[in-house]
Amino acid sequence: MKAITIDQKKCVGCRNCEMACAYEKSQETCEVMFSNIRVSDYVGRGFVVPMTCFHCTEAWCMKMCPAHAITRDPETNAVIINPNRCAGCKMCILSCPYGNIHFDHVHMVSHKCDLCGGKPRCVTHCISGALRYEEVGSDGLRYRKDVLPEETRG
Repeated sequence: MKAITIDQKKCVGCRNCEMACAYEKSQETCEVMFSNIRVSDYVGRGFVVPMTCFHCTEAWCMKMCPAHAITRDPETNAVIINPNRCAGCKMCILSCPYGNIHFDHVHMVSHKCDLCGGKPRCVTHCISGALRYEEVGSDGLRYRKDVLPEETRG
């Protein structure tokens, strides 16, 4: 299984990942509101970390969606929201324990990472190598827990 992995220690906070994602999704702007990856600043602790959908093995967002607008792509294993089916209820946002689903207030639908069909633009535009699209173990949690500093883990 392939996933976007994050090496927080390499992230320089350039936000190229946000801009690349925003442009890929909007096809006209690099505004962060269109991005499905967000860089969080922990200024007091001296680090930044990009966060995006983990495409969880047990995707709570998919289970909670009353419109059945969230499915798993069999080729990329990405958990994808179909905007044509999304009712805009935000149940997926409430159910995501990581806060990696966003809401489009113009079209009134939820949106999240779809792995760009297997070629994530955030990864190709990461100048520091903090983001990688690579094979990971089937445990699903291993690569997530390894990237966050200990003081931020639950």
